[in-house]
Amino acid sequence: MEDLSTGSESDYSNSWISWFLSTKGNEYFAEVDEDYILDRFNLTGLNGEVVQEYSRALNLITDNLDEESLDDDVREAVETSARFLYGLIHARYIVTSRGLSKMLEKYRKADFGRCPRVYCYQQPLLPVGLSDIPYQKAVKLYCPRCEDIYSPKSNRHGSIDGAYFGTTFPHMLFMVYPQMIPGKGQPVGSSSVADVNRSLANQQKDNTAGPSSLGSGAISTSGVAIKAERYEPRIFGFKVNEDAKLYRWRTAKRDA
Repeated sequence: MEDLSTGSESDYSNSWISWFLSTKGNEYFAEVDEDYILDRFNLTGLNGEVVQEYSRALNLITDNLDEESLDDDVREAVETSARFLYGLIHARYIVTSRGLSKMLEKYRKADFGRCPRVYCYQQPLLPVGLSDIPYQKAVKLYCPRCEDIYSPKSNRHGSIDGAYFGTTFPHMLFMVYPQMIPGKGQPVGSSSVADVNRSLANQQKDNTAGPSSLGSGAISTSGVAIKAERYEPRIFGFKVNEDAKLYRWRTAKRDA
């Protein structure tokens, strides 16, 4: 993949979307079908009040803008708006059947990384936003095994706006493809439980503060755990039904 500054002349002859997807740091994004972008119904609410230079930005995304007629300052402003507009369109697209299918393929290839938690056994992750409103929160990565979220390792990915993926996407994907929900037990071919336990034991050896070092004013870890903030999956703003979560838990217990 090439950055804009290192791209060859042939790179510029490709479509804007192809160039955008090939830019380093944009590996999380899927290619939005041009037919979807050209359907103005799908862009309802995305207008000049939300996106500056909306018309020009849309024309740039669909390769219908004469950039030669723009001065450098205007071209830069349009480019910034085009990136922003594509991100907002992307958040809508990836919860459609076609968008979910494309993101599923990226999930299967672990394009979004793997869970750092030991007992998740390298479970592939999915991008998720903590807010559907732009400029609020950066994108996070959701693990369907431990059902928690993590920050991307790369600074490029960590600076992506979470609104470009939205709060609904990963949970909609598993609703449409329930067979992709991982079980809670150890997957076939992963490290043995004994290996994991040895790894944890080695980590504990590095911790010199034992129980005897805790004074009467020590903070209760159980109390901290109760107050700890937990991630709550949502679909279009609504919490995932508790009965559905219970059913998944029972199924996982049977499969374990």
